Amino acid sequence: MNEPGLTLSQFQQLITNAINKEPGLKNVWVRAEFSDLRVVGGHCYMELIEKDAGGTTRAKIRAMIWSNTLGQLRRKFYDATGRDIASGIKVLVRGSATHHSIYGLSFTINDIDPSYTLGDMERVRREILERLTREGLIDRNKSLSLPVNPQRIAIISAAGAAGYGDFMNQIDHNPDGFAIYTMLFPAVMQGERTALSVMMALDDVERTRDHWDAVVIIRGGGATTDLNGFDNYDLARRVATFPLPVIVGIGHERDRTVLDEIACVRCKTPTAVAAFILDALRTAYGTATDLVNRIARYSSEAMRGEHLRLSTLQQNIPSLARNRILREKMTLTRLSQTLPSLVQNRVARQRLTLSDYAARLRRDTDLRLNNERNRLERVVMRLSADAANVSQREQLRLRRISDMLRVLSPENTLRRGYSITRVNGHAVTDPASIAPGTEIETTLATGTLTSITK
Repeated sequence: MNEPGLTLSQFQQLITNAINKEPGLKNVWVRAEFSDLRVVGGHCYMELIEKDAGGTTRAKIRAMIWSNTLGQLRRKFYDATGRDIASGIKVLVRGSATHHSIYGLSFTINDIDPSYTLGDMERVRREILERLTREGLIDRNKSLSLPVNPQRIAIISAAGAAGYGDFMNQIDHNPDGFAIYTMLFPAVMQGERTALSVMMALDDVERTRDHWDAVVIIRGGGATTDLNGFDNYDLARRVATFPLPVIVGIGHERDRTVLDEIACVRCKTPTAVAAFILDALRTAYGTATDLVNRIARYSSEAMRGEHLRLSTLQQNIPSLARNRILREKMTLTRLSQTLPSLVQNRVARQRLTLSDYAARLRRDTDLRLNNERNRLERVVMRLSADAANVSQREQLRLRRISDMLRVLSPENTLRRGYSITRVNGHAVTDPASIAPGTEIETTLATGTLTSITK
């Protein structure tokens, strides 16, 4: 009995045949990024991925380098870049598409172009610097002033790194005996975690920023691509906007990262950073020594000048005192002669002033009295008018009340046909309260009736 369709292995074989027959899938150069790279049993396995501008993976394929090719490609890449192939680097590789019935589609690499990786690294650096320039941050840290005697140094480096050891050896054993206070803020200085680790160390430094004159970021030499972690926009922006001057010494003399372009001071190596700090202290020490010497010379010359001046004054004091006494006597004589006339003039001026005040007071008083009289007259007139108005209103109200009382009086009520019934002089309001045979008195408008109730 024939079963319908193809078996899976038959379908897989068709795919394999199609790939093997397509020349466009053989020895093709492909741009991608290594991911999840590992060497197992002499073979190298990884994934080739492509990311968009936002970092989202948009394509992925399994890839491998067989052992008979791996050694040659690794040496070629290392000789050009100074580092081994690893995850996270962008590459241009040549290879062919293959298909396996179990493992599916994959890409077998047979060559690599190291110049593409180096070019991509340079492109990334250029884009970061252009972005910082557009944002106005490229020279922010460079504009900070480094203290003339930088003695309190925060260090960001790996604790066991040779570059850190060389730096501390020069600082601790400087021949001038300068006291330099340092503290290490450990960070990862190589690999994918470099940027995040250094930024976390910068955060720790900023929390104690008042304790430091400057921040030093140092790392010894290594492969060119080992420094990729320092070509990171977020790290570059953090350094550019850091509130303390940043001194960097990363790699060898030939190495240059984004941080070298934005830091306050760039030195070639960690030892060059130490030399820079020591030179700054020597300059500050020389300046301070020169100032001390100048102050000493000035003080000595000033003392000699003051001694000479005091000696001269000592000799001139008697004659100066006599002359001063004579001048004061002459001054007193002139004052005694002019004092009477000065007093008379002053008294005359004060009399005129008092007369003026008196006349002004009289005028002001008369004016105030007239104003008050006018105000009182207006008040009296207003009160009279108000009293008349109140009297008229009250008379009118009384007339209205009198009219109302007249209308409501018992006489007027009786004239309209009503009557008042009384028993023993008391008005009756309820017939049920009168017993039969009771004598009642009915008052009408024009007379009174006497009746006996039934």
